[in-house]
Amino acid sequence: MSNFTILLAYIVDLIVGDPPRIPHPVIIIGKLISKLDGFFYRSDQSNRYKLFSGGLVVLLILLATYGFTYSLIYFLNTIHPWLSWLASIWLISTTISAKGLKDVGLEIQKLLKEKNLPEARKKVGYIVGRDTDNLDEKELSRATVETIAENIVDGVTSPLFYAFIGGAPLAMTYRAVNTMDSMLGYKNDKYLYFGRIAARTDDVFNFIPARLTGLAIVLVALLLPQFSGREALKIFLRDSKNHPSPNSGYSESAVSGALRIQLGGINYYQGKKSVRPYMGEPINELNHIMIPNTITIMLAASFFWALILTLINFLGF
Repeated sequence: MSNFTILLAYIVDLIVGDPPRIPHPVIIIGKLISKLDGFFYRSDQSNRYKLFSGGLVVLLILLATYGFTYSLIYFLNTIHPWLSWLASIWLISTTISAKGLKDVGLEIQKLLKEKNLPEARKKVGYIVGRDTDNLDEKELSRATVETIAENIVDGVTSPLFYAFIGGAPLAMTYRAVNTMDSMLGYKNDKYLYFGRIAARTDDVFNFIPARLTGLAIVLVALLLPQFSGREALKIFLRDSKNHPSPNSGYSESAVSGALRIQLGGINYYQGKKSVRPYMGEPINELNHIMIPNTITIMLAASFFWALILTLINFLGF
């Protein structure tokens, strides 16, 4: 049964996604992070205290997440192995966001196709950190493509990788790591020290999956005729480090090469200008058509990833 857990969890996410009426584990994790943030953070304390207390929050969240998930699976297994297996499939599926990425991407693409820029700016603003109020179609398309490409790792391949290594408890632990990074891993006055260990922990967890995901995207681009596998490999090898994040550039560079577009450029964050190094070559025009193309790459690469992990499990490697 367990040999197909990862693939089934991936399929469950594609079909069901995150039903609004079912409590999502990530919401619970987020609330716990907020509680610990409010309890431990002290603006008047030293940077050393902030670094230590922020690290303590990371440790407590990791222990609580792994411990609770492991205990739940163990308890259900004492009732019946099928219960723990079904719970594992569902819990792993909640750590994946392939359907969510697909749905939001297609929604934004539809708005851009209809020339509804005000609503498109609002929707893109929900999924990116940059300012979107003055973005045109090209920049809105770039922001969406970059976010989907980056989140192939955070939202699909990394949680599946950790599910492969340690089942639902480790997959859920990864999701806790990623949630802490999104909530605490900012380089602003409050979180520069308090959130530093959360950000570094996320970097460590994504290190291997990010690089393997880039290679998976290159392979998909080689197999699917509408993409350029040769360009994907070239840009992956050349531009994967052209990103402020130590991991995000691997999937983004491979996607930019596969689509033969150029990502990166000027972004604004709360009015402050930030210049990102370019990735890829502007061979094709960067417009709303590139959003569903990016989604196709995301779905193909993540399905390939789930299939390979399932095959390794099945063969007992």
